[in-house]
Amino acid sequence: MRILSVSNRGALKKLMQDINVDPYGVKIMLPKAQSYLLKINSLSNISANILKQEMLSLGGDAALSADALTGRVKKTGCLVMGNLSQFTRLRYKLNKQPFGLSKLAQDLNLTLKNYQKASFQLKAGRYRLNLGNRSYIMGIVNVTPDSFSGDGLYKLTNLRTCELTNYIVDYAEGMVRDGADIIDVGGESSRPGAKPVSLKDEISRVIPVIKSLAKKINIPISVDTCKPEVARASLDNGASLVNDISGLRDIKMAKIVSRYKAGVVIMHMLGCPRSMQKTPKYNSLVDDIIAYLESAVRKAEELGVSRESIIIDPGIGFGKTLEHNLEILKRLEEFKSLGKPILIGASRKSFIGKILHAEPDNRLFGTVASCVTACANGANIVRVHDVKAVKEALKVADSIKR
Repeated sequence: MRILSVSNRGALKKLMQDINVDPYGVKIMLPKAQSYLLKINSLSNISANILKQEMLSLGGDAALSADALTGRVKKTGCLVMGNLSQFTRLRYKLNKQPFGLSKLAQDLNLTLKNYQKASFQLKAGRYRLNLGNRSYIMGIVNVTPDSFSGDGLYKLTNLRTCELTNYIVDYAEGMVRDGADIIDVGGESSRPGAKPVSLKDEISRVIPVIKSLAKKINIPISVDTCKPEVARASLDNGASLVNDISGLRDIKMAKIVSRYKAGVVIMHMLGCPRSMQKTPKYNSLVDDIIAYLESAVRKAEELGVSRESIIIDPGIGFGKTLEHNLEILKRLEEFKSLGKPILIGASRKSFIGKILHAEPDNRLFGTVASCVTACANGANIVRVHDVKAVKEALKVADSIKR
């Protein structure tokens, strides 16, 4: 006798088939074997108590604040416990209830549907990426003189402009040969304390590279920028995806992404690069980041960005302490509730350096460990400097997981 550690629907189905369960029985019992703990941040006492009673009637439960039961507070957080079968029946019960519980039933249904989504077709310009069968890799090409990781290719000032562009393009082509699925070109450092780069300088750095690279590779090119003008120029010259660390705070960026039918990475950042690491604080880390991303995604879709073109990024290292970064990676599966592909950029980040007491160029093993953990916990894409090493590690990890 043993307790099984299985939550994947496919693995559960295979276990039942292995002991020759009737196909109809498999269909009925699969939802009973999938258990979830669902958090509702704020619910009125009346709604919460009805929810608890309905879940108890189905064999599940809901944990509420003790003060909600005595009426000392008007609202409470709620942890709802049950299997998929119970949640499905709960939905029908709540649909008949007043006090906003029918809306809660719709939200519950959407959250579970999002969380269970195992694959995505990402639309990015002329490209379609089928995310879900394996982990995808975004190779980092920093066309800057001051990247935190030490790989800023623009520091090679002894080269003439055309030679520098050719060198950078060759570097990116090497990443493609090593297995990169996307190339991300950036012309402005986002390291903590970084000073802004002028529009003219950023365009002069990234456009020659993107224009030349687009003629040589057949995978999506992403531009890492928060300036709408840079995004537009990049999309005009061969890019098909925008990696916006500011999370589409500028509505002009969303409109450009929509107009070009480009893909977009919406990232969470607390503050701006110059100030983001000055004592970052959250009320509730994951709750706050998910709320921010949910709002940004909704705004993007309202402005015309295709829902199939959006990737979310919780922003490792952008206004986060060491403990924050570790908690995000540990709880990454919770971000699946938003129903979007997840990108993680942990490569050579300072939290790895703090753990290993290592400089950026000695953080490869820590980067690999972070990427494998991220993909095991729900990430679809990892953004990295060292493509070959991460590619090989994830190929093995994907084989084990899938």
